[in-house]
Amino acid sequence: MVKIKEFQEILKKKKIDFAIFCNIDFVRFDCDMAYFSGYGGIGALILPKDKKPFLIVSRDGAAKAKKLKIKSYVLPKKKRLFEFIKEKVRHSKVKSRKIGVNKEEFTLLLKDYLKKNFKKSRLMDLREELYKLREIKTKKEIEIIKKGCKISDEILRMCFKDFKKFKTEAEVKAFLEYETKKRNCELSFPTIVASGKNSSEVHHDTSDEKIKRGFCVIDFGIRYKNYCTDTTRTVYVGKPTKNDAEIYNKLLRVQKKAIIDVKVGEECKNLNESVKRSLGSNAKNFIHGLGHGIGVKIHELPNLTEKSSDKFENGQILTIEPGIYFKNFGIRIEDDILILDNRVFVLTKTRKELILV
Repeated sequence: MVKIKEFQEILKKKKIDFAIFCNIDFVRFDCDMAYFSGYGGIGALILPKDKKPFLIVSRDGAAKAKKLKIKSYVLPKKKRLFEFIKEKVRHSKVKSRKIGVNKEEFTLLLKDYLKKNFKKSRLMDLREELYKLREIKTKKEIEIIKKGCKISDEILRMCFKDFKKFKTEAEVKAFLEYETKKRNCELSFPTIVASGKNSSEVHHDTSDEKIKRGFCVIDFGIRYKNYCTDTTRTVYVGKPTKNDAEIYNKLLRVQKKAIIDVKVGEECKNLNESVKRSLGSNAKNFIHGLGHGIGVKIHELPNLTEKSSDKFENGQILTIEPGIYFKNFGIRIEDDILILDNRVFVLTKTRKELILV
């Protein structure tokens, strides 16, 4: 369980009786429930301001919940989830005048269920507080993300080693996803494989198109023990021209320098601006933020955009991902880095020098 006491202090300060985080289907993933309890399945986490938190889990999640260091109850067969939540809240003598939620994760349907069972309660949004709490990683979180990066590196290296056997973008994507599942992990976001002209799109929708000659951007991340990784490598299909190699190496130098230039206490937007200066005439082709924090969500604090007010701090894990995009091709290079003891450590180790496939 991560930072329960710190979060309870926030609840007390805001005079919120309890916070609730829940998941009612297999498609969604409630990051806060996973963050505080380690449980990411169907169910709910109730976290009172001054009492021990508890989980309510589906019958399918009972075995997993037993392994966690948190009290859990299995939802009875004939009980509705929010009716049972209400029953357990009252039984625990937890007041419900103010209930904390993360509105970014809490759907309108969940809100309706909650209001139906806690009619006189006032809902309080804790989104910003939760983002700040999750920003600085504990030692245990750091070790989990390090391991996740090691696994994703292993999968990417296998992919590049046998790249010639893939005929379509979809085949590359399927390989990465299969190897992820094989290691009992999930994807942290939909994998992007963008070859040829498709690489000029920042968020290309990978399809069954044949892999084209030229640059191929592969943006891939796994979710290991509820924590995300996020790596992008740009490989080259065929033999690059002198100009292709030069522009790739220019971006690589900029990306490496950006990592070196990360300094505790500095504003993130300043590094974004520094990268644009380093890109020179290609600054106009850099059309997205320089990076973002990662954790139980794929996009956490800090934000490395031109308007960000965030600063680099010890304990953050974030991406550095400059990219340049033209009419017929694009290039992006992304690593996950850890800031610790005023030093920067690169967690993703897959080769960055231009890989010819």
